[in-house]
Amino acid sequence: MNDKIKLNQRPIPEAALRDEDAVEMLRVWIAEGRLHCSIKVGMYKETMNIPEETAWGTILADVAQHVANALASGYSADTVESLQMIQDKLVKELENPTSKAKGDFSQKH
Repeated sequence: MNDKIKLNQRPIPEAALRDEDAVEMLRVWIAEGRLHCSIKVGMYKETMNIPEETAWGTILADVAQHVANALASGYSADTVESLQMIQDKLVKELENPTSKAKGDFSQKH
């Protein structure tokens, strides 16, 4: 990586810094005009015998709630309305994607 590039990263939550068992599950970037993700898939199935789809549905729902709460806190948006708008767009995007999600799955840990 170029040492002169300063990345606009979000801070790591204090709880993650305190917990030696913390695991980063999702990192999302907008770069080169596209969405790029690094995702830890398989942990739930491999260590807890929980279907990944179930676990990720919960994770993504929780992320949506955090976004709605942040919009309420930072921009005086209505949490319920924001969450409904996020849900509506999510369903529409899943049914008719505006772009194809593509990439490689790496087993790197």
